Order: sequence, then C-alpha cells, then structure tokens
Amino acid sequence: MTSFIDPKTLKSWLHDGGEIALLDVREHGQYGEAHLFYGIPLPFSRLELDAPRLMPRRSVRVVAYDGGDSDVAERAARRLAALDYTDVHVLQGGTRAWKAAGHALFAGVNLPSKTFGELAEEAYHTPRVSADQLAEMLARKDKVVVLDGRPVSEFHKMNIPTATCCPNGELAYRVRRLVPDTTTPIVINCAGRTRSIIGAQTLINLGLPNPVYALENGTQGWYLNDHALEHGGTRRYAPDSGNTDLRAAAKALAERFGVPTVTAQTVQQWAGDGSRSLFLCDVRTPEEFAARTLPGAQHTPGGQLMQAGDQYVGVRGARLVLFDDDGVRAPTIAHWLRQMGHEASVLDGGLASGLSLAPAAAPAAPALATIDAEALSARLAQGDVALVDLRPSMQFRAGHIPQARWSIRPRLAQDVKSETRQLVLVADDAALAAWAAASELAGLSPAPLLLEGGMAAWRDAGLPVQATPALPADADCIDYLFFVHDRHDGNKEAARRYLAWETGLVAQLDAQERSAFRLPTASAARHA
Repeated sequence: MTSFIDPKTLKSWLHDGGEIALLDVREHGQYGEAHLFYGIPLPFSRLELDAPRLMPRRSVRVVAYDGGDSDVAERAARRLAALDYTDVHVLQGGTRAWKAAGHALFAGVNLPSKTFGELAEEAYHTPRVSADQLAEMLARKDKVVVLDGRPVSEFHKMNIPTATCCPNGELAYRVRRLVPDTTTPIVINCAGRTRSIIGAQTLINLGLPNPVYALENGTQGWYLNDHALEHGGTRRYAPDSGNTDLRAAAKALAERFGVPTVTAQTVQQWAGDGSRSLFLCDVRTPEEFAARTLPGAQHTPGGQLMQAGDQYVGVRGARLVLFDDDGVRAPTIAHWLRQMGHEASVLDGGLASGLSLAPAAAPAAPALATIDAEALSARLAQGDVALVDLRPSMQFRAGHIPQARWSIRPRLAQDVKSETRQLVLVADDAALAAWAAASELAGLSPAPLLLEGGMAAWRDAGLPVQATPALPADADCIDYLFFVHDRHDGNKEAARRYLAWETGLVAQLDAQERSAFRLPTASAARHA
C-alpha cells in the first residue's frame, strides 16, 4: 500500500530537524520548470541507478512527488520499496497540491545553492566588476587575472578572454601559484552569478591580500554587453599548482564557522548509526580521486558540492564528512556548507586517515539479452523488430538509427502498447535500459533486446545515422530544460530571463526556508 501525505504534513517534516529525502521523480525538463525548494532531482528513468548513492540509508524518511497529473510518484515509490527503502511516502497531488496549499514552486536547478549565492552576496557585500569594467581592464592590459570557477567541461564551452579555469573548490589550494603577486587584482567568473560570488568571497574570507572581485553576471553578462567570448578554451590550473600556503587560513576559517574536525574512529562509529545518513566526500580533482581515495567515499569536487549539492547528497539533514590530502580544500568548502545549513565536518588526516567504509550497496541491473549492430541492421531490413531509443532526447535529435522512435521510461509502456514486433532498445547505459525494461516491459514475449555497445557500436559498424532536429517535439522532450541551455546558445533573451530568475530567487523564499541558511548578519560578515 502506498503511503500518501498532504502538503501540510510535508511542510512540517521539512523543518522538523529530522532527516528527509524529498524526491522529484519527474524527468529533468519537468523538474526544472516547477519544483519544491528542497526537491532532489531523481528522474524515474534513473531511479535504481542513482537512489543508492543519493540515499545510502534504506530506512531514511522518503517523500516522492510528481506534478500531480500522473502516477509516476506512485510507481517510483513501489520501485523504492523493491529496493528495500522502508519509509517511503508520496505527496498527494504533487506540485499542484503544494501550490494550492499556498507554497511556492521554483523553476531551475540547484535551487538551494543558487539562492545561497544571492544571500551570500547580500550578507558579505561581495565586491564586483561589470563586464564593461573588466573589458576596459583587459583592453588597457591592466595587471588583472581572471579565474573561471566552473569545471573544465563548462569552461571549454565558453570563457572570458584571458581567463584560466580554476574550479571554486580548487581556488584556496592553487591561487597563490596562479597569482603569486599579492597586489594583482583577481576577478572570479562563472556562467551566471553564483560561482562568481562564492569564488570571490572564498578568497576574501581566506584573507587574501589581493583585490578580489566577482564578475557581475558572468559569461552571460559579458555576452549581453556585446563582448566576444572564447570557445573551446583549454587554459587551466597546472597539475603542480597546488600548495598549502593558505592551510592555516583555511583552518582558522573553518573554526570561525564552527566546522568540527572528526577522527576516522568517530566517522566509523557514525557509519554504524542506523538512525543517521552519512556521506563521505572526497573534494579533490577527478584525477586525484581516480588515482587514490578512501574506501566508501564518493567524488564530490568541492566547487560542485557547493554549487550542485543535490547531485551528490539526497538527504536533507545528513552528516557530511569532507576530506582532502592538503588541509586546505576540505575546510574551505566545509565553512560554506555549514552556512548553507549542512552538518559538515572535516576528516582529521584526510586521505591519510586510514578510514575505510563499506560503499553504498547498489542493486545489480537485471539481465537483458543483446543483439549486435550487424544483426540488428539485418532484422530492421526484414521489418520484424521495433527500435526504441532511450538516450537523451537531444542526442536522438542529433543522430539516431533510421526507423527508431524516441521514448523515455515514464512513457515507455504507453509508447509501445500497440507494438507486436520484438522490441530492441538503444541506450548509452545498458543498466538504464535494463531497469526500464524490467519495470515497464515485464512479461513481454518475445523479451526486448538491447543493442550491444549502443550507438557507438552502430556508428563503428559504418551503419547509417539519421538526424531529426525537430523530433521529438519540444513538448515531448521532458528530459531537457530548454531555458537553462538556450542561454548559452546565442539566445540573449534566454540569458536575460535566466539572470532575472537567479536574482529573484530570494524573494520567493518563505521564512522557514530562509532561516535554514546560517549566514552571518551583514554587520558580522563585514568583520568576518
């Protein structure tokens, strides 16, 4: 039996101090149009793949919701129960009921982090420069260094001329090598506002003597003011640029904001506490994590843990234990997480602590028989199979196998209900297709097949690929949030709307949502 709760109950649960995983189980495009402030995106199409990582404790209190116009939340609740989650509930009426009860719905992604950025600027009065001011500095060849606080992949898409990629989580560890002169002005930018503000204020909070500024509205502000962006950039911090010059400053900063340092023994005890969720977070770079980490840790690059924490931690109120191998990055990140309202600690000894935790148990994907590209091509020519592509809708538009139709797990059973031919599924992730088939196509005869090796194998075989830029139609692309992406693709109006959305987030908060943040008062922040 599905357990339903009403909006009043959910609102009280969100602020009662207990752990809760509030899951928006719709697809990404639906989630991004209107969701609850604390909603964690866990699309039904990826539920079994991501739930164990986002919610490692199976007895955690879970509430799933959808838009109120489908049964996706109920289906997701049944799947979570099958994964041994024991305290699962569904918000009756979904987002419609939440709104009808007088509560706000929010557009966009990474809401708590982006809202926190706006509140941090308000509290700290973070210095900033406009796009025109920075353009003038660069034109005059002033001694100014521009550091881009986004990950390398985002920097590669577009960047401010002369900028060097240094993700925010790396700033404290690398800035003294990147900017050895203590008088050189530093400008931190991102694509919009949040990481510009947090990156700049990080250096200021650490007591860096350099003049530090956030670039107002980031690359979007630069573009809106008709300055040219660079594309395909590869300038980034050097692998050997890490240093511990700011270790003492990072430790003092963490102490000032009440960040505890915990021993491996304490964390081991926490791991055995069945009443609390624990996340062990390696905040270093992807390369460092791949080379060596602690058993049971997940990779949570520091800048992204602040910017997009809902992609790594699905439980509000959980214990977060951060570590590095330098004593600089983890305490710096933790001081922000504490202000965001998280119970964040730093692991004493970091990578050398000897801590070893059991990894979150992930269920094995069901078996799904495969067919190779050549055999599929032959059967398509015979017309005795039906091809269903489960890859992201934008990838399907860019190139798919002729005769394929696009679908996604919430709609899969409906889309193929009249099909009598054997189904062949196409997916980049075999496990995603296997879970979709197991939950949505159970009992079909003959059983569905999976294209072995996915589209890469089809292309490698030299077989034809078809592009359909308008199919699926925009309205069917429930996995894609257009207004977030269009702002980077030459659409100035989309960029303006996005920036207006970002600056308007704080006004949408209610008193409880705002009070959950722990930023210092403006006067205290000025003396921090």
